[in-house]
Amino acid sequence: MSEKKMTSSRRYHLKSLLLSIAAGLLEAEAKQLATDKENYMNEHCPSLSLPGSLQELQELCKKLNQTIDKVDEERYDMETKVAKTDKEIEDLKIKVVDLKGKFKKPVLRKVRMSADQMLQALLGSKHKVSLDLRANLKQVKKEVKEESAEQVGDWRKNIEDKAGMDGRKKMFESEA
Repeated sequence: MSEKKMTSSRRYHLKSLLLSIAAGLLEAEAKQLATDKENYMNEHCPSLSLPGSLQELQELCKKLNQTIDKVDEERYDMETKVAKTDKEIEDLKIKVVDLKGKFKKPVLRKVRMSADQMLQALLGSKHKVSLDLRANLKQVKKEVKEESAEQVGDWRKNIEDKAGMDGRKKMFESEA
């Protein structure tokens, strides 16, 4: 019915036992990998015996170069096969998503970036010009209208003139 909680000393003891077992397993695995590597090297790589004469050394170098070329060709072939299969896997994943018909739109995050940073990201190190957008703006001089002072004192007349549809019509006609 009511489950007893494990004491902290018991929990610590179990944890230390698990860690010691895991450490032993890791150690054994490392030893196994080392022996496997040594066995593989013994099977596939014969011991190197260096000949004494110059002619024999040149022949050995030619053989080594041939084996290097052969290994490089195999590596290139493997890389192209892997790249081709990776592309096929991506295409198949896209087809699966298309067939499901459920496409989750990724959540777009708002990124604050200045114009300089944006151009730097797009153009890379080619971007040297700094954009100060405020420097390119026109300078506008504010003109104080003298008429506005006259209209302030005459506000009742303005309201009566603009009242009703006739007033609105007059307002549009006077602006045009």
